[in-house]
Amino acid sequence: MTTAQTQELDVQPTPLALLLLGREADPRSERGVECPGDLPSPSDPDLVERARAAKEKLGDKVFVLGHHYQRDEVIQFADVTGDSFKLARDAAARPEAEYIVFCGVHFMAESADILTSDDQKVVLPDLAAGCSMADMATAEQVAECWDVLTEAGIAEQVVPVSYMNSSADIKAFTGKHGGTICTSSNAKRALDWAFEQGEKVLFLPDQHLGRNTAVRDMGMSLEDCVVYNPHKPNGGLTADELRAAKMILWRGHCSVHGRFNLDSVNDVRERIPGVNVLVHPECKHEVVSAADYVGSTEYIIKTLEAAPAGSKWAIGTELNLVRRLANRFAPEGKEVVFLDRTVCFCSTMNRIDLPHLVWALESLAEGNLVNHIEVDKETEAFAKLALERMLALP
Repeated sequence: MTTAQTQELDVQPTPLALLLLGREADPRSERGVECPGDLPSPSDPDLVERARAAKEKLGDKVFVLGHHYQRDEVIQFADVTGDSFKLARDAAARPEAEYIVFCGVHFMAESADILTSDDQKVVLPDLAAGCSMADMATAEQVAECWDVLTEAGIAEQVVPVSYMNSSADIKAFTGKHGGTICTSSNAKRALDWAFEQGEKVLFLPDQHLGRNTAVRDMGMSLEDCVVYNPHKPNGGLTADELRAAKMILWRGHCSVHGRFNLDSVNDVRERIPGVNVLVHPECKHEVVSAADYVGSTEYIIKTLEAAPAGSKWAIGTELNLVRRLANRFAPEGKEVVFLDRTVCFCSTMNRIDLPHLVWALESLAEGNLVNHIEVDKETEAFAKLALERMLALP
């Protein structure tokens, strides 16, 4: 149907339709839809030199953060690399940097803005670099969930624990309701703390990390866990099911880690005799149960660093990191392969490419602030409260 026909029928596009068409932006969404300005071509042979020149011109005014899942072409310009929370803390430790360029995804840039000073400006090179997991829990959905828990008579017993991979809104909800944030490294400590505060936990937004931590690390049973589906009335659960549960898991997952399955593990063991299977705790419970080692991104790196020469490893995490580790440890005689036969990058993380980074750095060098990520003060205050509770964990 043409625009003229639409006008003739007096049909007005909805905000959602405009968003999907890329003609509007949702400021509360992880998925940005536009990047103003002209981007240099990815095939431009001068991109690397342009990035170096802009970064050199900015000097100490800029601090570039690179998440482990970023492309090599971007990582080479990072002042520090790491997981999301480590990078946010690194940014806070550099108060002299006027600009924090976060080569990661939207929720990470929000966390950096929350933890840095008001004088520092956090920049995300591509606003469309979001996180599908973080998108799976909106503030409105979580507020409705809390109403369901209240109607079931258990809200006062529930302590929210939110994964770092969540929006600032969800972190703020967690802080406002007496909860804490966790990373994949300290999820057990966070849950131990939460169960000292209450009888039940609402775990947001990754069901797999919550389930794996509760069952694998804390000795709970799968029956202690229920999954709240925000797209079903009352989360698809009865009041009795909610009252009986210890862990109320949000129906969210990582699109990369969620693709690994038991067949992936069995297949790689058949193809590579003696292989060690090392996976991230965002993987499904069946994968974690079948793996030899389970841990955060930092744990994966440290495990490979300590591995003996000649050892073989199948890694269940994002492909950019696996490929980088394979290249790094090959000279030491360590074989590192991707757990699944199918190549799978984090599509949103990969939106931060060299053209976007060059555009952001050159814009800043010219005095133009672009793609500024700023969390409103009320949200920031409650989100910081939740983060501070995590930092105070024993």
